[in-house]
Amino acid sequence: MARYKRIVIKLRRRVKGQVKRTMHLTDDARFRTRLNCVLLYSEGKGTEEIALSLACSTSTAIRAANNYLAEGFAGLVDRRCENGEAKVDDDMRAALAVLVRTCPQDYGWARSTWTEELFAKQLAGMTRTRLSTSTVGRMLHEMRARWGKPRPIVLCPWSKRQKTKRIREIEALIENLPSDEVAYYQDEVDIHLNPKIGWDWMFAGEQKKVVTPGNNVKRCVAGGLNAKTKRLRWVIGDRRNSDLFIRFLQCLREAHPEAKTIHVILDNCKAHTSQKVRKALKEEFQGVFQLHFLPPYSPEHNPIERLWGELHANVTRNHRCKNIEELLDQVKRFLKHASPFPGSRPSLAKRRREAG
Repeated sequence: MARYKRIVIKLRRRVKGQVKRTMHLTDDARFRTRLNCVLLYSEGKGTEEIALSLACSTSTAIRAANNYLAEGFAGLVDRRCENGEAKVDDDMRAALAVLVRTCPQDYGWARSTWTEELFAKQLAGMTRTRLSTSTVGRMLHEMRARWGKPRPIVLCPWSKRQKTKRIREIEALIENLPSDEVAYYQDEVDIHLNPKIGWDWMFAGEQKKVVTPGNNVKRCVAGGLNAKTKRLRWVIGDRRNSDLFIRFLQCLREAHPEAKTIHVILDNCKAHTSQKVRKALKEEFQGVFQLHFLPPYSPEHNPIERLWGELHANVTRNHRCKNIEELLDQVKRFLKHASPFPGSRPSLAKRRREAG
């Protein structure tokens, strides 16, 4: 272990009290550390002991002591305020905020995603001010910008006016729903035996492994979310087709035998508009069901889409099931605990212990 020359600093009682008051009042953590170094030196502590107790480097402690011995307390003050006008101001932050919401290719760069280095180069071209990548990183942290995955979407071919009109009609239907009628938001989700790979906590230098079965097996869940009570109804089938949708309608009819009309709010999937479905609606269900189609490519207006996201996050992502039956058991358990949705806490449900 390195040995350091003993540094001796003597402080009068009044000066010690002033140092302690300043430490309590300052918001600058580094200034507080430098003051603390001087205070500990005055109490006879050694350099290594001070560095260990304050969780700082020995060079920080020695530099603080030397600056104090040379200039007094003025030597402990951060003098970066004398560097001139700050480079990072409100205009610089506004420019960076604009870049975060755009793509580098909008500004002629070949890369499709931003990096801190690319941010710095583009800001230099826009503001004629050069910033380091570390400064850009601090700005992004202060602005609460995050590194995440974009959400892929498909634009709705309808006009904004036409889309808004349809959404308002559906909202009015639910708000003015008679007591002898029910309404459900409906959608399907595929369950794959090959797990979805997602983020999880792990230590630096280590990476968790997810064993995949190799040969994928798929099932489909057709679910409905009651627009009033938020209760769930679902059926599971081998494929996403008209037969599965008709089974789901049978499930709703059995759950609401007294309902005069059952409204189903759904997307424009072919399985919902096939000739087989139209025939079942007319002959088997005798007009009990009314289908209300959402605007194309508008999953944000179907609340059950959020449930499917929670299903993937809690069950299918990084799962360790060896066969599709075991995976479907976990899916059913999740859906059982997820009703009503939102409001339930399915992510906190524990698995039942196996008997024996």
